[in-house]
Amino acid sequence: MDDSLAFAGIQELASLLQKREISAVELARYYLERIDRLNPELNAYIAVIADRALASAQAAEEAIAGGNLLGPLHGIPIAVKDLVDVAGMPTTGGSMLLKDNVPSQDAFVTRRLAQAGTILLGKTHLVEFAFGGVGINHHYGTPWNPWDSDTHRIPGGSSAGSAVAVAADLAPIAIGSDTGGSVRIPASFCGLVGLKTTFGRISNRGVLPLDSRLDSIGPLTRSVQDAAILYQALAGADPEDRDTWNQPVDDVVEEMAGEVAGMRVCLPREYFWEEVDAEVEAALKASVKVFADMGVYVDEISLEELDDLAQLRARGNLTAVETYLNLGKDLEERPDLFDPIVSTRMLEGRQMPAYEYLGLRRDLEDLQRRAQAALGNVDALLTPTTPFPALPVAEVDQQEEYWRVNGLCLRNTSAVNLLGLCAISLPCGFTHGGLPIGLQLIARPFEEARLLRLALAYEQATDWSSHHPDLGGFG
Repeated sequence: MDDSLAFAGIQELASLLQKREISAVELARYYLERIDRLNPELNAYIAVIADRALASAQAAEEAIAGGNLLGPLHGIPIAVKDLVDVAGMPTTGGSMLLKDNVPSQDAFVTRRLAQAGTILLGKTHLVEFAFGGVGINHHYGTPWNPWDSDTHRIPGGSSAGSAVAVAADLAPIAIGSDTGGSVRIPASFCGLVGLKTTFGRISNRGVLPLDSRLDSIGPLTRSVQDAAILYQALAGADPEDRDTWNQPVDDVVEEMAGEVAGMRVCLPREYFWEEVDAEVEAALKASVKVFADMGVYVDEISLEELDDLAQLRARGNLTAVETYLNLGKDLEERPDLFDPIVSTRMLEGRQMPAYEYLGLRRDLEDLQRRAQAALGNVDALLTPTTPFPALPVAEVDQQEEYWRVNGLCLRNTSAVNLLGLCAISLPCGFTHGGLPIGLQLIARPFEEARLLRLALAYEQATDWSSHHPDLGGFG
């Protein structure tokens, strides 16, 4: 199979597989060959399982030929972030501490993906323990954002490898996790669609925790349609995970095709516009006109809850406390195995007294209720995903600059996690230098179908998602 299928989506690939115009084995080999050629420079994958992928593809091919189709993902290759357990493969979490950590069981999402018939190609790089929004990993190497082959630019974190794999077509789809923006930030920097699901909508069982009250598994794809298909396969209650919600899952693939005229999208006046690059702001303003032309009512809104959130965040980092709870003993005993840009943030969690932590949690829960109520007549908020496009790694990877950039990367996205909302990032333009710009749509909990409907309408009204990086400078 030649490169004519480069950057093809799930529906196109599924149609070809089901018509027997290509085989699942041929499709898997296509991606494995691209990985072999491009991954040495792009560094998207930490581990590739070629033999296992080809065996799974052979089984899928035989099942499809026999009329035993499992659904639209049957025979579709996929990559997963290396904090998701796959039986018999190391789950490193991007850390030297866990380089020999080999689980005996699959994570819930790994099993769901297998039940849907996907073909696992391998596991992707991430920020150590998923604790960072820039995408840098000093131990395993930082994946290279494929939109610039001359300058090593940040891919965004923490799901850096998953985003680079999909953006460079080393996999058609991938799984990431999002605790403060770790799906949406790399989606923004790499020109992808990234869905931050409602906490508890997809089980985290078998996924290394960062903040067990915020962690959310989500898809990284090149189209809204692909994100919806992958979300549909993963969402649902897990009887063995008390944090999953026992609520029916909407058929988002069907619902997102609905009308958007008459829906209300609001631009918050507060919080999301700090240090926003001029080209990013221009792209967001242009997106407003696109929604308005579709009959969407677009206006501005003032939410005092956002000011309250900024004040609450200034009181302390709750995720640092959760992370120190999980890893503090190892950090104290073996600090040399931790990346300093991660361990420094973890140590913040050691300093917070219990009464301050509990007070912050109580105030955050109250703020979540207020914010969700304030959005009662709003279908979605519209904001920049990140305030700037991908910066050069060399420029960011300096101590003081790293902390500043990391904070700005996370600012707009982490608000969604803290307020208990769901969100999607999708491409809305490019800088004059050809770097992707992402817009973020934010909605109330369990409103993924509504988000996907708005995102699909925007995607169909523009051509941003049809752009792909020129990979001629790699491999």
